[in-house]
Amino acid sequence: MPTKKILLSLFLFSIILSSCKQEKSSIETTKPNIVFILVDDLGANDLSCTGSTFYETPHIDRLASQSTIFTQGYANCRVCSPSRASIFTGQFTARHGITDWIGAKSGEAWRTRNRYDKLLPAAYVHNLPKDDISLAEAMKNAGYNTFFAGKWHLGDDGSHPEDHGFDINIGGWDAGSPKGGYFSPWDNPKLINKEDGENLSMRLANETADFIRSNKDKPFFAFLSFYAVHGPIQTTQEKWQKYRDKAEKKGIDSTGYIMERVLPIRQVQDNPVYAGLVEAMDDAVGEVLDTLKALGLDENTIVVFTSDNGGVASGDAFSTSNLPLRGGKGYQWEGGIREPYFIKAPGIEPGSVDYPVMGSDLYPTLLDLTGHDLLPEQHVDGVSLKPVLKNKNTQMEARPLYWHYPHYGNQGGEPSSIIREQNWKLIHYWENGRNELYNLESDPSEQTDIASEQPELASKMEQQLKSWLNEVNAKFPVKDALYDAEKDQARDHQIVNKLWPDKEKERMKFLSADFEPNANWWKSKVTKD
Repeated sequence: MPTKKILLSLFLFSIILSSCKQEKSSIETTKPNIVFILVDDLGANDLSCTGSTFYETPHIDRLASQSTIFTQGYANCRVCSPSRASIFTGQFTARHGITDWIGAKSGEAWRTRNRYDKLLPAAYVHNLPKDDISLAEAMKNAGYNTFFAGKWHLGDDGSHPEDHGFDINIGGWDAGSPKGGYFSPWDNPKLINKEDGENLSMRLANETADFIRSNKDKPFFAFLSFYAVHGPIQTTQEKWQKYRDKAEKKGIDSTGYIMERVLPIRQVQDNPVYAGLVEAMDDAVGEVLDTLKALGLDENTIVVFTSDNGGVASGDAFSTSNLPLRGGKGYQWEGGIREPYFIKAPGIEPGSVDYPVMGSDLYPTLLDLTGHDLLPEQHVDGVSLKPVLKNKNTQMEARPLYWHYPHYGNQGGEPSSIIREQNWKLIHYWENGRNELYNLESDPSEQTDIASEQPELASKMEQQLKSWLNEVNAKFPVKDALYDAEKDQARDHQIVNKLWPDKEKERMKFLSADFEPNANWWKSKVTKD
């Protein structure tokens, strides 16, 4: 029979063991959760809180008021797939190799687009690299349950969310646009249709909310990746009416476009169909935020909110204006890459920061905020923003930022690469080797190219840019031996004399009192990728 001394020892050991288990359980339950909200094609000024007087986004505005707002937040690319890959790898696009939206033509195949351009776009990687430890894999390795809902567009079979660290995938596959539209029935093998007319953004939010409820007692990493506000832009008759009336009350401008270098570009935010799509996305964000609050998780959850590129001002659905920023999705100017960029985290006071940041910074930032070791060999181009989050006056070390887009954009962008260092931004164009240089502090709208006034600085920055691109084995476009200048000019003539006036007519049609796109209102505007 055990002696009293042995029994006492066993009893004390059991107390210690129980205490250790409770301490471990306490640590697990206090580990901050993460909700990452990524919107597709949302412009820097497409929110009420970032300057829009037309679109209404009360739920996102509320989130912004509780967050650190990075006023110089950037996407890693002017189009979607490269930016998304940078978020998941912590690397600039030239390094991971996904430099265009996956599915875009490159090389000689570009000629099938009947574009008649001077260059053949560079080849690019078509799947998120398996050798990389994705952000989701890093969070999974750190003990988080991982969930993905919405747009993926980072590869075909074998390179879907579940292949890169997500336990659950709802709606993520190779498509970059909402096939079938924003109202069920949609065409998505990863998202079953439940009832006709269901809104896609709200469905994705509800799936995310369900996951949060099911995992409220365990640390989770939920990535809500909206298909909105990508074309085809669609809304309900009620939301269209609301914003059509609002536009009329404000006064409808007689014209809505000017001609940029390649395509007409929208100058006003008055598209009632797009406004309804933005509001529906905001409603969906509200559903997720309300779920966190109802479960008492809002104080222990990191919430990230950003976009993958600028708003669509040219090409696609010509949806919005990014003014006073120049350009939009697909463009090399600030309107193509500047984004809403909010981080709400436990123990972090809200405020604003002017330090330039990139989507690739979110990987190390989230590891750092959750108390996990950084992976510098993986997120080699990203830096943790935790120091500046905790102290808004912290002076982060200055660093160069790089963008590489050796392609032609559907929206009017030109093959070019960019370096930003402090307030200087240099754009190098691959068609003819010329440079544009802007001082973003004095000229945030990029209206005055000062490359000719600062030739030494422009040359120095160009060499620094090219040196870095060569260091990471970047791919470049090449001259097209079959380039036809006459066909190129004929296309330009058609754009100015046909497309531009057609867009003005379409804008007024959307704003007309009797606008009715179709019988059920769901397919309000259909566009190609």
